[in-house]
Amino acid sequence: METQQLLPLATILLLGAFHGINPGMGWLFAVALGMQERRMRAVWQALIPLTLGHGLAIGVVVLLAAFAGLAVPSASLKLPVAVTLAALGVYRLVRHAHFAGAGMRVGMRGLTVWSFLMATCHGAGLMVLPVFLGMTATGLGASCHAPADASSDAAAAVVATFVHGAGYLIVTAAVAWLVFAKVGVGILRKAWINLDVVWAVVLIATGILTVLL
Repeated sequence: METQQLLPLATILLLGAFHGINPGMGWLFAVALGMQERRMRAVWQALIPLTLGHGLAIGVVVLLAAFAGLAVPSASLKLPVAVTLAALGVYRLVRHAHFAGAGMRVGMRGLTVWSFLMATCHGAGLMVLPVFLGMTATGLGASCHAPADASSDAAAAVVATFVHGAGYLIVTAAVAWLVFAKVGVGILRKAWINLDVVWAVVLIATGILTVLL
């Protein structure tokens, strides 16, 4: 792998880790399931569908971007992506809405769907998209795409999805274990940071930087 592609992949990995820290992205759900069943195994089992749903939300966005690049130069996607990111960030600052269609007793399929919808509502895929576009532009050239580049873009999308998922899974698992086994959910009452606000600001800042850089 070329050196210039390592930095985007590292950024995508860190974004996955940042998503994993957010309780609204899954670890709090995993801890709640563990406490409900009174066993650590339930926490570990919840991580599989949570990661799968989150990965699907990322994969859908980057794969669509990869195939859109066949007809449209990747550089021309920067403005619509930037506007969408900034608009989503402003929306999340004004209204902290979450999908609440799943109860606590859900199977693997239901938890996967829940994770997919939560990641989608938070704009997780859109957050990765500017980095992914920069990665493909660096590796393949930003001027235009030929049909032969389809497999390369699709492969890059798959790699980005797996790297992001790895960052998400590692941090989600670590935080869920720490809260369930060592700290307890009571820590949320004493040391709470509104990560929704932080996430909204990051979305807006990324939208601006996408245009400027």
